[in-house]
Amino acid sequence: MSKISIDWALAESKPEKSQKVEGRFLLDLRAKVNDLEQQLSENKKELTQVQDNLKKTSQELMTTTNQLNSSKQEVENTKVKVKELEQLKSASGSAIEKAEQTINSLSSQVDELTSKLESANNKTTELESKLQHKEGELSASKEMVGNLNSEIDSLKQKLGDVQGSNEESQDMLNQLNLQLQDVNSKLDASQAENQELKNKLEELNNQLTQKEAQIGELSGEIGDKEKLIEAQTARIEETETELSELKPPEIGAGGFAADERVTCPMCGAVGHDIKQTEDKSKVLSYVGHIPMYAKKHVCKKCGYEF
Repeated sequence: MSKISIDWALAESKPEKSQKVEGRFLLDLRAKVNDLEQQLSENKKELTQVQDNLKKTSQELMTTTNQLNSSKQEVENTKVKVKELEQLKSASGSAIEKAEQTINSLSSQVDELTSKLESANNKTTELESKLQHKEGELSASKEMVGNLNSEIDSLKQKLGDVQGSNEESQDMLNQLNLQLQDVNSKLDASQAENQELKNKLEELNNQLTQKEAQIGELSGEIGDKEKLIEAQTARIEETETELSELKPPEIGAGGFAADERVTCPMCGAVGHDIKQTEDKSKVLSYVGHIPMYAKKHVCKKCGYEF
């Protein structure tokens, strides 16, 4: 670019005085202003796209967090159910142990009754032998036969009682065996359900680990997006400042139309000695999460802000 042929100091001191300006300089200046405006527009579009991506990423993070909370609740419910099944298993084990003790006791009673039955059978055999011997002597003593018949009837009654008690014991033993089979079936079902719940708990723990890893990745992406937004915002601010400094006065029918002159109230400096910047203490609005600040002037000579 050729050297600028405008006397800016003369323009600032005597803005009403005309100056000759080469058309080439004006064209170069306009091209540079247009390039800066185009770059500013592209930066704003890129910033808008980054903000949309950040919003989408935040929504995905919220959804993942909700799913994680739901998975944690499901894991807690599963742990409670597993604990209940373990208690049921312990109670079933106690019931089985008690039933086995009862079965052992009844088996002992059955053995004892069986021994008594065998003894009664032996005694019956002995009595029947005596009865045959007595019947041989029936003709000799009817009174003895009557006594023997009474003794035989008594022994037969005892034998019937013993046999009835044996049948009752056998029925009770059968019922206990059925109860034991039912308890074993319930125990097997409880163990199968317990194993299934443990598998499900392990699967939920794996899902929980994956969700936490996804949250870490999304948090990293959000940090990168925020850094990108800050960089884009700084570029836009720098471009706007450069554009405001390089933009020449508007050309009207009578040549240059003088802009409103900003003068430092402390030292009276004007023109390029006055810089416009953002006032971080005054927030006008927000674009997404990005604040838009008010503008203020800073004197380059004395440093006064107004």
